[in-house]
Amino acid sequence: MKICIYGLPTLPLGKVNIKDPRLDEADRLVEAKKKTYVQVDAAGQDDTLTADSILVARDSLLELVFLDLEFIETRLGRAPGDAEKAVLEKLKTHLETEQTVFTAGLTPDQLAAIAAHQFHTNKPVVVAEKEEIENPDALMVKAFTGSGYISFLTVGGKENRAWSIRQGTTAWDAGGAIHTDIQKGFIRAEIISYADFVAAGGETQAKRANKQRLETKQYVMQDYDVTNFRFNK
Repeated sequence: MKICIYGLPTLPLGKVNIKDPRLDEADRLVEAKKKTYVQVDAAGQDDTLTADSILVARDSLLELVFLDLEFIETRLGRAPGDAEKAVLEKLKTHLETEQTVFTAGLTPDQLAAIAAHQFHTNKPVVVAEKEEIENPDALMVKAFTGSGYISFLTVGGKENRAWSIRQGTTAWDAGGAIHTDIQKGFIRAEIISYADFVAAGGETQAKRANKQRLETKQYVMQDYDVTNFRFNK
């Protein structure tokens, strides 16, 4: 996924690790040869239209919103059709309260009326407060989760790893995030909630405490589920 970094010049661009401390704790509890964080593309301010989400400094939020307001006002000045005009006027009122297109609650019909246009803020916009800028690792974790993504874990052996999936992803699709063979041959997912995993002191201990559950492909993954997929090869 790609996160646009807006008004935060001290944050690095390029490939960035999402250094969630929960993976650090998992790595402490379960021995593995390496630890692999989720990685995202951090893009500059010119990528607002193409990014999956935007991380913006609080004092730059109005500047970002104004980009869409400016477009809307220009478009309204060109006598759009009634349906489009109604949606644009609704968005204009919403944006004038320093909100975003993404949070305007547009219906499918309203979205269809403006489908020909691109808006900078028609995606998750995560606001960075001044005090948060001092901790870039935590800020990027906030940006990742605020973008509508969660992670699940696979632990032990060669690698303790966090995998990126969208909120609401099923176990079947989560298996595909690792490899399409897992998705094709899916049998079940063996799940330990992260809280149970930590409380028990690791994967083996959690299994001994009967905290591992067997879930079907329809199971909706929860953030930081410790997961083992069973599948036919």
